[in-house]
Amino acid sequence: MVPNVNGAPATGRRGVYWQTGACLAVLVCAGWLLRRHWPTVEHGALRLAVADQGWLFVAAVAAVGTWACSALAQQGAVTPRLPGRRLVATQFAASAANHVLPAGLGAGAVNLRFLMRCGLPAGRGASALAVKAAAGVVVRLALIAVLAPACPGLLRTPHVSTAALLALAAAAVMALVLLRVRVWPRCRGAVAAVVTDLRALHTRPVRAAALWGGSLAFTGLHALVLIAVTRAVELPLSPARVALLYLAASGAAALLPTPGGLGSLDAALALALTASGTPAATAASAVLGYRLLTVWLPLLPGLLVLGVLIRRRAL
Repeated sequence: MVPNVNGAPATGRRGVYWQTGACLAVLVCAGWLLRRHWPTVEHGALRLAVADQGWLFVAAVAAVGTWACSALAQQGAVTPRLPGRRLVATQFAASAANHVLPAGLGAGAVNLRFLMRCGLPAGRGASALAVKAAAGVVVRLALIAVLAPACPGLLRTPHVSTAALLALAAAAVMALVLLRVRVWPRCRGAVAAVVTDLRALHTRPVRAAALWGGSLAFTGLHALVLIAVTRAVELPLSPARVALLYLAASGAAALLPTPGGLGSLDAALALALTASGTPAATAASAVLGYRLLTVWLPLLPGLLVLGVLIRRRAL
């Protein structure tokens, strides 16, 4: 049997088509929801315009700090020392690129190119990105485990019928079989490389502290942005509950391949806030303020920094 030399590119193109299709579907649904609830969104925007400026300034400072924390975590994911200023600028540019391409592809491509420019081979750079991503997931799960007992009843499991439970169980079994048969053999080497890199990094306490401390601070500052915005619009929820809702909503939105969570994170945050008893207009104000500070205001400057880095061959 003659192997199909074009199989890999064709498979890659099919993956891109499916991902793009899923992204467009999510964006269409988000647009439909925006149009349907436009009066609430408009009222939320007006409420945000007269919000407490002091709390909005705190949120803006926290948003700026996320790029430094991301740079710290990225430094912790590699053994060689990276140029500090270019590393922070790259994280700022990567955050903008992440909102142009779906499912984090933009940020991953920018960071990988930066690591390669710093002398790391492509394989080691990709492994460093995977280490940073794995640390971020562990930190989020740990924070949810800590905050959930402090906020009892906030994250409620929806009531489902027996037939739905059986269907979910069957789907889970099929997914596990698919992962074991098709996905795991292809990812085994990559997982082994990530585990090896994690062990090597933990032999250097400074790098391990940068990785875990940067990941924790990055997630915590994003939660602080939302907390400060909720304070600015006088949303009646405690900081711990807002942080837990943010972690749950951002985790759910990460399953949908939209650029920077556009549409998916907005809907998940709004749903989480309103499900906790927040008025719809206030929830809309909080989501708009959070996205304004973390996405829309930094987007154009981030793309300009990306262009400068490319022009100077830093990427």
